[in-house]
Amino acid sequence: MVTVSKDCPSNDVCLRDGKGTVNVKDLTDKEGLYGHGRLFAHVTIEPGHSIGDHPHVNETEFYYIIKGEGVFNDNGTEVIVHAGDICATGFGEVHGIENKSSEMLELIALIVLE
Repeated sequence: MVTVSKDCPSNDVCLRDGKGTVNVKDLTDKEGLYGHGRLFAHVTIEPGHSIGDHPHVNETEFYYIIKGEGVFNDNGTEVIVHAGDICATGFGEVHGIENKSSEMLELIALIVLE
């Protein structure tokens, strides 16, 4: 299966009551994840914007930081993350991410089912 980038939908949305909006480009759909996940997306977060804190139930979410710097909430502990870092949030855990820098923050988000 090949997904052509120009065919991927992209939307600016407020996620989980975060600050401002983030751009989410869906890289595939549930069919493309072969039943093993519910999200595979390229996410761009402008300075001062965020994905609000939220829990995960019956799933695990990974963020792979592509570009920039963010403040990742890892169950109430703030951790500064940079390009190349991976953030994981498992079943029952809470997370969010905020761009407190002056540059764009880009990441890949993948949610896999338990």
